[in-house]
Amino acid sequence: LAAGMTQTGKVGTFGGIKIPTVTIFMKGFEAGVKYYNQVKGTNVQVLGWDTTADEGLFTGNFESTDDGRRFAESLMDEGADIIMPVAGAVGLGSAAACLERGTMLIGVDTDWYISAAEFGPTYLTSVLKNMNVSVFAAAQAVANGTFTGGTYLGTLTNDGVGIAPFHEYDDDVPTALKAELDDIKANLIAGTLTVDGVLGL
Repeated sequence: LAAGMTQTGKVGTFGGIKIPTVTIFMKGFEAGVKYYNQVKGTNVQVLGWDTTADEGLFTGNFESTDDGRRFAESLMDEGADIIMPVAGAVGLGSAAACLERGTMLIGVDTDWYISAAEFGPTYLTSVLKNMNVSVFAAAQAVANGTFTGGTYLGTLTNDGVGIAPFHEYDDDVPTALKAELDDIKANLIAGTLTVDGVLGL
């Protein structure tokens, strides 16, 4: 989505702390851009994360909105016109900076258009952890007497993850790009497309 919407050919991401629950978002973001480049023959660049080198930008915390603003401004100064902060509340500083500059932002965990509505016009979408789905599934299993405990893994198949609506950008996202996103989702569910395959891992 970011690769298909960028006007500068550069998109950016950064994390709070370098831990797997953060870098998995950044890895997926980069994989999406690389896949777009493979399919379209383009050269959209990802600033802030490189899976091959296992290196990227990190604020070192999940609290400082000042850091969020600073990191987003730095990425925008380098040419990124879509930013995805994976840093909790730090990202709200990024959202403020993106709103001021007219840059798009992709939220994480929840739909930021709802959870941080004051920055609504800047959100292209959000990457969702659909906790409501997992909680409902667990409650339903308890009610049915089938609850066994163990690890829950949210996937596209069980609707445990996804992306939020495009909200104010819905008319700006081309119909063809929306269709391609639907196809990618279907292929990921079918197992005919994998992130590791895209990244060459």
